[in-house]
Amino acid sequence: MTDTSPTRRQLLAAFAASPIVLTGVGVFPRAARAQASSAGLIAPNVCMVMPETTEGPYYFDPGLVRADITEGRAGVPLDMAIQVVDVACDPIADARVDIWHCDAEGNYSGYAQNAGGDTAGETFLRGTQISDARGVVTFRTIYPGWYPGRTTHIHYKVFLDQRTVLTSQVFFPDALSQYFYQSVEPYSTHGADRAVMNRNDRIASSVGDGGYAAIREQSEAYSAQLVVGVDA
Repeated sequence: MTDTSPTRRQLLAAFAASPIVLTGVGVFPRAARAQASSAGLIAPNVCMVMPETTEGPYYFDPGLVRADITEGRAGVPLDMAIQVVDVACDPIADARVDIWHCDAEGNYSGYAQNAGGDTAGETFLRGTQISDARGVVTFRTIYPGWYPGRTTHIHYKVFLDQRTVLTSQVFFPDALSQYFYQSVEPYSTHGADRAVMNRNDRIASSVGDGGYAAIREQSEAYSAQLVVGVDA
């Protein structure tokens, strides 16, 4: 019997041609998710080589290989999954992925200069994971807060064979961020109104639609997924 099922490459081609680029809002139709799943992807964001962005002033490597990076930091629970793929959208196993981001009040760990005080010597909201056979890493964290001059984001680095191949950022839907910041403690105790959203954040604009996480509300946490293409 002839196998008439579509190949993975055909699925990817059809997926890329579909008018489902809705990543700016972080919400995708069920059909888009099903199509991505059929192609072996965890999220229906554009399967593309992600552009390099600034590392920013707050990166350091604490040497912590761990899935849970919260260290008790208060905030809305978030499971952040990143799938590393190559230029053909095939998963890359054993890639190292580092993430780091600010807490609900806009503070990074490990720095004396923070709006909320000195966090030198602390390592909250930082960690490393190694991708599985599907190219996936998952971190248990909290929904990131914000600080003046930037929209909501999570930083990440991808390493292959101990060599950095990508430094970029994950972005989130403004409507969801604004709900948390106005209505949920400790985000709502920030004491200031943010002026920078996705639309006027220079880095978010440079990354484009492919940098927005797909967001879903689960029973115990929000889940966010992003497919990250790297040129190995």
